[in-house]
Amino acid sequence: MQVTVIGRHLEATDALKQYATERFQRLEKYLPRNSHATITLAVVKKVHHIAEAMIKAGGLLVQATEETEEMYSSIDLLYEKLERRVRKYKERLTDHKHQTGVSEMANVAQAAAHPEDRIPQIIRTKRFDLKPMLAEEAVMQMELLDKPFFIFANATSGQVNVIYRRNDGNVGLIEPAR
Repeated sequence: MQVTVIGRHLEATDALKQYATERFQRLEKYLPRNSHATITLAVVKKVHHIAEAMIKAGGLLVQATEETEEMYSSIDLLYEKLERRVRKYKERLTDHKHQTGVSEMANVAQAAAHPEDRIPQIIRTKRFDLKPMLAEEAVMQMELLDKPFFIFANATSGQVNVIYRRNDGNVGLIEPAR
């Protein structure tokens, strides 16, 4: 796995880069060989040490962020979070390959024994008309509905977009690339 460490508002020392690189190369056992991880280390107001990672592995994209008062612990927490995610992803892939002959009762028993490892099921589908609106209107609508996201038809582009509430309290916009 190729690992790139970038410092933002911080001079990433060789020791810090080496620590992050060695830590994240351990994820290689869960991912394809051509995987690439970009680790961004940032300091905000000299107190918030933020470690962000984006891992590209084939068609898979994994992203996470951790923030503590110390950069090494931010890196450690970030690694642990990503390791749990990619391990669970790999386990799901191998489980799907081996479950073709397994009875449904065994699946139910396994899910009851480990509820945190349970694969989420789609339990409800909603259909609604998309009203064309500007992104600012969609943000207001999301806030009025007190929802973490809102899907709308962008009046400017005519495409379906998603407005979502970010962990930092701001709002993000997802729009298709085409």
